[in-house]
Amino acid sequence: MPYGQLEVYVANARGLDDTNWLTDMNPYVVVTCRTEEKKSSTASGEGSDPEWNESFLFTITRGCDELHIKLMDENTFQDDDFLGEATISLEEVFREGEVGSTSYQLYKDDEECGSIRLGLTFTREERDECDEDF
Repeated sequence: MPYGQLEVYVANARGLDDTNWLTDMNPYVVVTCRTEEKKSSTASGEGSDPEWNESFLFTITRGCDELHIKLMDENTFQDDDFLGEATISLEEVFREGEVGSTSYQLYKDDEECGSIRLGLTFTREERDECDEDF
């Protein structure tokens, strides 16, 4: 199992379903790796094609082999709206060290609902076998 630091670069989303009737959407991204969760800033008023251009660092340890991406629309006077989600395997970035900017399909209720563009970089840490938890 690889250990190290994973950088997740959240660039933008395209083609999101607009959940608002009278105002522009205010989308944000929640990135989760195992139990570690990071939240982007809110792309206020950017509607269905928001830009974030933000990076997040995750510490990769035993049992973290995929990322879960969830897009939400921030609301002021009610619960935030769920826009879509994706689960991304980390196998390729563990093997290659980097996966350049790639679009991933988002799903809501088993239907495609837009895409998100991410870049992934993994910096491996060498561990002594004595350091491993058994």
